[in-house]
Amino acid sequence: EVQLVESGGGSVQAGESLTLSCRYNYNIRCMGWFRATPGKERERVATIYTDGGSTMYVDSVKGRFTISQDKSADTLSLHMNRLTPEDTAMYYCAAKASSGLCYTTPAEYEYWGPGTQVTVSS
Repeated sequence: EVQLVESGGGSVQAGESLTLSCRYNYNIRCMGWFRATPGKERERVATIYTDGGSTMYVDSVKGRFTISQDKSADTLSLHMNRLTPEDTAMYYCAAKASSGLCYTTPAEYEYWGPGTQVTVSS
């Protein structure tokens, strides 16, 4: 059974940085970070193709967020810089074993962590 557990969320001020981590027990071909706020659909933030390392980001975080993987530590990370209140959300780590693009809708991801809350105040 694939297990994903996020950590690193918290409350920060606008402009500050935060790094989220996701420990996993299987290396799945696609992994990513998604986020959700009440009343909105879950949004993809960043994905990584674990075999080649290629990454993709939603436009709103390009240049500020970096997704990375440490295979020796079975950890997926999301480094978030210059945070804004619009980044406030529950952040989820997810994995996708099926074929197809990694940068795709949340519905295509089969495995999910419980989430970690990020709150950015102005």
